[in-house]
Amino acid sequence: MSIEHWWSKLKPSTRTWLIENNGDEVPADVVAEITAAGGPGPSDAWWIPPTGPSGPCFPDEAVDWIEAVGNGEASVRT
Repeated sequence: MSIEHWWSKLKPSTRTWLIENNGDEVPADVVAEITAAGGPGPSDAWWIPPTGPSGPCFPDEAVDWIEAVGNGEASVRT
C-alpha cells in the first residue's frame, strides 16, 4: 500500500514529526505505527536501510511526497 493510503491513519503528532524530520531515519516506534496503519513493515524492501542507530529511511518518492504535503502541494486522503 502506498503512503497516500496509510498517511491519514497515522496520529497527527506522527505526521507532524515526519514532516519536520523528513528524510531522517525513522524511529522504531514510528515504523511500528506505520505498519499498524497498513504501511510497510520494518523488514519490507520499501525502506532504505538505516545509516545510523535510529532506524530505516523513507525512499526518495516518499520523501518528495511528504515534502509536498508539508508545503500544501499534495492532497491527502482522509
